[in-house]
Amino acid sequence: MRFSPSKIIILVLILIIGFGLLCLFSSCHQKNAFIKQEIFNKQLLWVGVSLLAMFFVSRLDYHKLMFLGAPLYVVSFLCLGFVLFLGRSIMGAQRWISLGEISFQPSELGKFTLVFVLAKYFSKKDLLDVHVSRNTTGFVKGVFLPLGMTLILTGLVLVQPDLGTAIVYLFIFFSIALLAEVPLRYLLSFIMTGILLFPFFWHFLKGYQKSRLLVFLNPNIDPLGAGYTIIQSKIAIGSGRLLGRGWMAGTQSQLNFLAERHTDFIFSVVGEEWGFLGSVLLLVLFGILIANMLKIGSLAKDALGRLLAVGFASVIFFHAFINIAMNVGACPVVGLPLPFISYGGSSLLINLIGMGIVLNIARQK
Repeated sequence: MRFSPSKIIILVLILIIGFGLLCLFSSCHQKNAFIKQEIFNKQLLWVGVSLLAMFFVSRLDYHKLMFLGAPLYVVSFLCLGFVLFLGRSIMGAQRWISLGEISFQPSELGKFTLVFVLAKYFSKKDLLDVHVSRNTTGFVKGVFLPLGMTLILTGLVLVQPDLGTAIVYLFIFFSIALLAEVPLRYLLSFIMTGILLFPFFWHFLKGYQKSRLLVFLNPNIDPLGAGYTIIQSKIAIGSGRLLGRGWMAGTQSQLNFLAERHTDFIFSVVGEEWGFLGSVLLLVLFGILIANMLKIGSLAKDALGRLLAVGFASVIFFHAFINIAMNVGACPVVGLPLPFISYGGSSLLINLIGMGIVLNIARQK
């Protein structure tokens, strides 16, 4: 019996979220004491609300939601500006808006907004606007304007500072632009410009951001400071070996050697407690999820559906790839959560609403 891509996505999402709750439950314990019960209870609530939001959105025709593009962009811009002045600061980063007991991260809404706005923009553009190289008007409309919309939100996120999310915004633009047949030479020229300007931007990075980049090159230069978490993360993953130490039996996490194990470094808990096989299984589930999102995009009846599906798939892929890479020391620590696994209501809600739109694209086929 063959399952449709949408049914596979729902099944895989349930498996990933369930596995994430098991890992989060373990990471909230220390020496068998439930020290972060409030965090786990909040995540349970967010899971329920987010799944309801996903199924609700999956029943709405995505074409009829396109009028929300401009209002969403304005709201994202205002929220990202607001958080710079009156936002809640955690660990030196001012990224949250507090609404009573609930904290909302506007940068998560920005990811959703960019996928929405860029997909709508490129789906309505005449391909001549993108392909014309000598016509200034064509280049501006086809490339420069959508890039400008992206850079405005990216700049606001960089100031928070949140380098990881800023990179996600740029990745969303390049993913959708490639599918929209923007000439590769344009995109490569933007990338090369960014590389050449990096020494200039280095002076504007915060001290802890510079430390993370330097520690990535050599974690042992600051083993008790900036390099501590990544060293402990690699120890935790390595100690899991093939089958893992067992659920809630990891020494690095249960003895509190591993910091931020319920958010950015939850993959370390996966590796330590579930081992290499458990980690590979999680990677396979993410691969199946992303592959079926792309399949739905390829079967979409219009360019808008294709661009939306690819945009949301790129968000999931980039977050999972970077989070796992930084847990194993393959890239600098940039503070990106592991989708559907890490603690965080804003991220979970926005990602599942995006999944709802992808499921609706499948329904509209």
